[in-house]
Amino acid sequence: MEPLQIASFVVRFQLADVEKETGKKQWRIKVTHVQEERETLFETIEEATAFMMSMVEDT
Repeated sequence: MEPLQIASFVVRFQLADVEKETGKKQWRIKVTHVQEERETLFETIEEATAFMMSMVEDT
């Protein structure tokens, strides 16, 4: 039986800007990998998700 592997993340969204003409919101996304205490900033949820996937695959 393989040992239990856990990867935990805290994801925080902070509103960075709102485009006046379109009303589109721009977010600053901070992802913290709990086990490594590593914080990384992203501009899109796709980038944040790719980071989390890469961390899980490396586990």
